[in-house]
Amino acid sequence: MYFFILLLSINTISTATEPVKKEKKSIKKEKAVTAPDLSISANSAAVDITTGTGALGRWLGVKESSGVTLGGMLIGDVNFLAHGGMRSPRPKRVSADGLLILSLNIDMYKATGVEGGSIGLDFLQFNAQNVNGYAGSAQGYNSLPGPYPLNRSELYQLWYRQTFLDEKLILRFGKTVPTYDFNNVIRPVMTQDKSLAIPAVTGLLFTPIFVNSSILGVLPGYYNSAYGVTATALPFENTYLSYGLYDGNLARGVQTGIKPMPTINSYRFNIVEGGQSWKLGSQNKPGMFALGGWWQTGLLSTGTGITEKGAQGFYLFGSQRLWLKNCGVDNSGISMFYQFGVNNSKTLPFPKYLGLGATGFSLIPNRPEDSMGIGMALAWLNSALFTRKRELMFQSYYQMYLIKNSYFVGALTYIPTPGIPNSKPNAIALTARLIVLF
Repeated sequence: MYFFILLLSINTISTATEPVKKEKKSIKKEKAVTAPDLSISANSAAVDITTGTGALGRWLGVKESSGVTLGGMLIGDVNFLAHGGMRSPRPKRVSADGLLILSLNIDMYKATGVEGGSIGLDFLQFNAQNVNGYAGSAQGYNSLPGPYPLNRSELYQLWYRQTFLDEKLILRFGKTVPTYDFNNVIRPVMTQDKSLAIPAVTGLLFTPIFVNSSILGVLPGYYNSAYGVTATALPFENTYLSYGLYDGNLARGVQTGIKPMPTINSYRFNIVEGGQSWKLGSQNKPGMFALGGWWQTGLLSTGTGITEKGAQGFYLFGSQRLWLKNCGVDNSGISMFYQFGVNNSKTLPFPKYLGLGATGFSLIPNRPEDSMGIGMALAWLNSALFTRKRELMFQSYYQMYLIKNSYFVGALTYIPTPGIPNSKPNAIALTARLIVLF
């Protein structure tokens, strides 16, 4: 199944032109805007509200004037565990994952004349092996596999979005992925001069880049979307404030992604985040910073007899362009990012997290669309669930542009202290990933 997905990905690469997107002044719009063909997230399903380029709809003859966009994404990867892993049972050295997203979006103004409205509908198909478990990685060195079941078909998104007050206020409700709006360190930092913009901040593959480990298990996201409402205010240029309220049953182990309807009870997840962007120095190097807090309601448990009523935490993240190779000419150079999170929970797996990384854009001669990067993820482990005190991961990657809307990513991960009990130290894993947007 996995190799079929990889072959299918190669044979369905789209050559259609990516639609031109209107640039917004604010850093906080729910529809992510990236510099074309320069750098993309290693898993767009986790951080972009719309998936794909709309090429599928154009191929099927859907006119742009109709307001209907049909697209999606295929991701397939193969992982090789070169060293370490579980002591028993013996882990598989070679494993694979495959992800398919089909995305339908409707611009309500073009379709019905309702200004500022849009509808999103996504279907997700995922097939995987226990990639992270084989390596003993508690946080997840590969972001595609999450909780069981690892083979799933689900209604991934179904939402309505409406803007008000000249797009100063945005509301979205329905089944959605909150990591689009919260704790999204990958979000591009755009400027009027695209040669200064930071595209997708990193192409790292590990899970903490998509959801801060200190919130893992309570914040809905890929692939456990959840019903709820998101409100975003844009009071000033380059400033935003967002609040979200969602079905919080993920905290008690419910796989909200595969449930077609919400569960309404005492389990709710609340989150608030504010952020600001800027330009630094004479070269106007862009940067941004965000701070957020969250609180989970309901009775939480480790499954080993420890319980608590609710949990709270806070987090921060940011990114900054450090160097411009050809200032004012192109987007080549280096940027960095950072993450931190902490909670007061006795039941969540990771009470504290710290992440750092750097990304290089267009640094290889004659390869202007390629990017590369390094990252570190350090999580403190709950002593009620783990025998080790911390799990540390290092990862490096190279993202190679192939043809229009398709990329190959090669990554090397080193985990000196895998967190899953019964794991050997010093796990080393290699990942080869193909990403196709259509």
